[in-house]
Amino acid sequence: MVRYAKHARRLWSSEINDAVVGRLAPKPGETVVDIGAGVGASTMVAAAAGAAVIAAEPTGYLRRVLTLRARLSSERDQITVVDGSAEATGVADQSANGAWAVNTMHHWVDVDAALAEFDRIVAPGGRILLVDENFDDPTHPDYERFARSHQGDGGSADHSHHFDMVDPATIGEQLTNRGFTVQHAGADTLIGRPVLLVEATRP
Repeated sequence: MVRYAKHARRLWSSEINDAVVGRLAPKPGETVVDIGAGVGASTMVAAAAGAAVIAAEPTGYLRRVLTLRARLSSERDQITVVDGSAEATGVADQSANGAWAVNTMHHWVDVDAALAEFDRIVAPGGRILLVDENFDDPTHPDYERFARSHQGDGGSADHSHHFDMVDPATIGEQLTNRGFTVQHAGADTLIGRPVLLVEATRP
């Protein structure tokens, strides 16, 4: 809770979340799923665009904050907060017109299960957008700040994030095998930041 409170401002809203939702482009009347919704940085933007948003978040504390935020929002009727993860969203079969994840892929416990879940919930014509910022890339504007916050035992800057980064090319290949059309699966830039990005649609 202390860690999340420390980064509350960045978790509440961020340019990268805005950019991801803008690229996925949810529309009024659509049902979309925010995987690892946190306190709703992406959820609120998608709801404001008129979509019905299912915000799946496995962390109880963040889920409680998001639930309160949604209740206080003018878009409260468009937001459903659920106890869910990438591997088990709690979303009905083929009910999602879009699904995305921002800076959560490296937290996934079982990538195969997560992709099976996308396969289950995304409707024909639906789209997927998965984005992790690449803080290990020296061109990322937060590269040095991130390193300082992860100093090694000797006090030196540690540019590793201590998570196993997923391989977007592998995810793209697995989605292709599941019948998705993959537009991109690899390194990219979004709002000038280096990212690992997977973008796909279901025919």
